[in-house]
Amino acid sequence: MPANPKHLTKSFSQQFAKISAGVIGGYLLAALLHMSLVVWLPFSKEILVTSTITLFLLWCLFAILPFLFKNGWRAWGYYFVGIIILFVCFYLGDAYKPIF
Repeated sequence: MPANPKHLTKSFSQQFAKISAGVIGGYLLAALLHMSLVVWLPFSKEILVTSTITLFLLWCLFAILPFLFKNGWRAWGYYFVGIIILFVCFYLGDAYKPIF
């Protein structure tokens, strides 16, 4: 049974925003979350080993979430804020980590 056309997004810019937020933004969020966990938590080897599986699962979740928004650019905005927060957490955690 085909989808009801009244529920589909007709604007190309909205479709592009949702798809790009899901693919690119979702991957960046999932990867930065795992990188931040490796820096901040003491058991980094275990996180690094399981991150191959959980990163893919989180990426799938973050790829679906933008399609729940009415506005794709708002999804990009939320993803961008999350990316900035996780990047700052990773950068600050890595800056204060001992070298040896």
